[in-house]
Amino acid sequence: MSRDSQESTLKPHIFALRLSHTQIIALGFLLLIFTGALLLSLPIASVGKPVSFFDALFTSTSASCVTGLIVVNTGAQWTLFGQIVLLILIQIGGLGFMTLVTFFLIVMRRKVGLQERQIMTESINASSIGGILSITKVILLGTLLFEGTGAIILAVRFITGYGFSVGEGIWYGIFHSVSAFCNAGFDIMGKDGFSNSLMRFSADPVVNIVIILLIIIGGLGFLVWEDIRVHGFRWKRYRLQTKAVLFMTAVLVVTGAVLIFIFEKGATGKDMGVGERILTALFTSVTTRTAGFNTVDTGAMSASTLILCYMLMFIGGNSGSTAGGVKTTSVLVVLVFAISGIRRKPDANVFGRRIHEDALKQSIYVISFNLMLAIVGALVIGAIQPELGIDRILFEVFSAIGTVGMTMGITSQLLPVGKLAIMLLMYLGRVGSVSFGLAMLERKARPAVTYPTESITVG
Repeated sequence: MSRDSQESTLKPHIFALRLSHTQIIALGFLLLIFTGALLLSLPIASVGKPVSFFDALFTSTSASCVTGLIVVNTGAQWTLFGQIVLLILIQIGGLGFMTLVTFFLIVMRRKVGLQERQIMTESINASSIGGILSITKVILLGTLLFEGTGAIILAVRFITGYGFSVGEGIWYGIFHSVSAFCNAGFDIMGKDGFSNSLMRFSADPVVNIVIILLIIIGGLGFLVWEDIRVHGFRWKRYRLQTKAVLFMTAVLVVTGAVLIFIFEKGATGKDMGVGERILTALFTSVTTRTAGFNTVDTGAMSASTLILCYMLMFIGGNSGSTAGGVKTTSVLVVLVFAISGIRRKPDANVFGRRIHEDALKQSIYVISFNLMLAIVGALVIGAIQPELGIDRILFEVFSAIGTVGMTMGITSQLLPVGKLAIMLLMYLGRVGSVSFGLAMLERKARPAVTYPTESITVG
């Protein structure tokens, strides 16, 4: 058989196995998760007895999906090898594996084909493939700059202010800088067997501000970076996406901090000075939206703060970033259309631009589907472990679907079914629940069928 005839025979099979861009992204994360689980289950990854594959899988899912929920103490359980594996999973999960693939192709001077560009475009939610390679370079260089700067400042602070050795301070600086920038929330402060995240630094302005800035910058979105890089601080030249992201980020951070400052006066803040209360309120407002660190005891928060946390965790960060959640722009679109409807306006306008109705449909899909997933997850866990309490269960599921990582201490208490539910929520929260559904149900286009229109009473 000639080579040409062999190729003609193979082509139909290759074409039949061809995956859509969304499916490649979804399966790529699965491959990353299972690879990480295999590495974390090795004896070399653990101090003492290795963890079970199931717990390794949970940890790998949490790291790859930049969530931060854990079933074992990160600082005490994992060796340096295990921590390095976690850091790599966090970095790849935060930036997206296609970002790194594209970058390596550029470094190796290999041609980046149309399909790779299209997948990269979908991975960061860009509107077109034009300039996608230059954006990829900006992402990698920006990541190196921000993470590197954060690591240096944190390392110096850990060494000079808290007695860390030079080697330990450098490693802790690198790990927590990457974890914060990728909005992962993993920490290795519990090497003594007790993990309390960053609570020991609640009054430290340097650690707090550095972590806060890394979280915000990582959660802004890579396309926002590009817009700011090109146009500087000239607001009028920004695209609508950038204006919406910056506006919503500022509103949520400031409003959340003010409310938490008020709500926690008689709870976690009752023994703190005003300065520390301001720091912890600001830190909690920022980290709750997707990062997962905490500088106060989450279990001691007031009921009002917990409800606010549910909302902030569900909203999350911004599209095309390291953050999770339904995204700030989705919430803004729904709010703008709601206000326009109440005011009987024909169009939904914001910042001098009209928002297309397709954006409203997509926002409603994302919000309603994620809310449904969170409710189903809470029902499953509540049905098998009602003793955990509805407040802690809701906190856990909203933290998982928003890839936040904050917890009220029940993650390690979950039964296997509950852990599996949390793993699924973390995965769908990172890949995108609607995108995953479309990927799994994708079919060839069928002829459109238009049904008769009939009114239905709503409201």
